[in-house]
Amino acid sequence: MLTLEQISDRLELQQLVVDYANAIDARAWDRLDAVFMPDAYIDYRAMGGIDGRYPQVKAWLAQALAPFPAYMHFVGNFAFEIEGSAARGRVACFNPMEVPRPGGGGSDVMLLGLWYVDRYARTAHGWRIAERIEERCYDHNMPEWMRQMLAQSGASQ
Repeated sequence: MLTLEQISDRLELQQLVVDYANAIDARAWDRLDAVFMPDAYIDYRAMGGIDGRYPQVKAWLAQALAPFPAYMHFVGNFAFEIEGSAARGRVACFNPMEVPRPGGGGSDVMLLGLWYVDRYARTAHGWRIAERIEERCYDHNMPEWMRQMLAQSGASQ
């Protein structure tokens, strides 16, 4: 049976992951300051992004996601292992993204499936993500130009 503290920790970690998804989907980049540790390591390379420390990745996000008119990050299957003020997590993410067709001929929807493999730290301001590494699961309807970009970056499977 879980203690009230264990229940609270799990709910707080789950909300942290949801806050991340909502900030990304709202393009509210500054809200990520309450999600990540200031020196967090983030690795988005599995899905074609970059890796680095939080400030660098935060600056990159707005530019990288600008070409997509709409997207959503549905997170679930939260699995957390909590040990005192540190925790590890594995979270599933389903990420549909609207992708404009080259030449302005409308758009398509691409579907991405991935996991976030996280390390969390308890701070004076609550839990924060100290490390986030994406693991690729699948993609559907990915445009060929994007697939070629992933292949060149070494992110494709």
